[in-house]
Amino acid sequence: MIDFFCTRLRPLALWAAALACSVAAAAPGPADAAPATSVAALPAGMASRVLACTTCHGKEGRATAEGYFPRIAGKPAGYLHNQLLNFRDGRRSYPQMAYLIEHLTDDYLREMAVHFAALDLPYPPPPAPQGTPAQLEQGRALVQQGDAARKIPACVQCHGAAMTGVAPSIPGLLGLPRDYLNSQLGAWKTGQRKAQSPDCMADVARQLTPEDVSAVSAWLAAQPVPGNGKPAASLPGPMPARCGGVAEGGRP
Repeated sequence: MIDFFCTRLRPLALWAAALACSVAAAAPGPADAAPATSVAALPAGMASRVLACTTCHGKEGRATAEGYFPRIAGKPAGYLHNQLLNFRDGRRSYPQMAYLIEHLTDDYLREMAVHFAALDLPYPPPPAPQGTPAQLEQGRALVQQGDAARKIPACVQCHGAAMTGVAPSIPGLLGLPRDYLNSQLGAWKTGQRKAQSPDCMADVARQLTPEDVSAVSAWLAAQPVPGNGKPAASLPGPMPARCGGVAEGGRP
């Protein structure tokens, strides 16, 4: 079984092979199956099993400088677990991610999520603002106040006043590349990204104009990350809408 997975993924290069072998090591197989040498050589522990993740998401999941892929270190464990499930089960579409985790169990994905959530690592300073003053002000207003006339809630109502997320299931929106923020809001708007029903983010994204998305992403990407990005323990008030996998207060 182990040899099958490792051989299957060799053409995808080292990052794919590393996680594929960890999948095989975690999966049950015939009692007489001999472990592959490449797997036996790996040191014990989750850190060695998620090396494939760090190829895209950066060392220890910190993200890479000027990179597209988001930071996963220190994100709420419930959020990371939900996203791994979404990739595996087709609610999010990124073939490389789906291929790597398609054979992993819910419990193993949870172990991966807990591993990255427990990493307490500093954030780099934000890049220079990538928008005009007017655009940045538009983004700030939408993030902090929303637009009641268009039924757009403020981002802070769900993602926390500091925008660092809420444990255990709501992510922070700071410390992310602007291109990534743009692409994810666009994916929700067009239905390419989905969450468990009711999909509150899809409802919000559909109310945003392209100008709104550009302004929000420009403002968020330019903000420093306070408190080392630690998520809040709870929200100060009820969420403005029901969200799949998350109850009021940020708890599942």
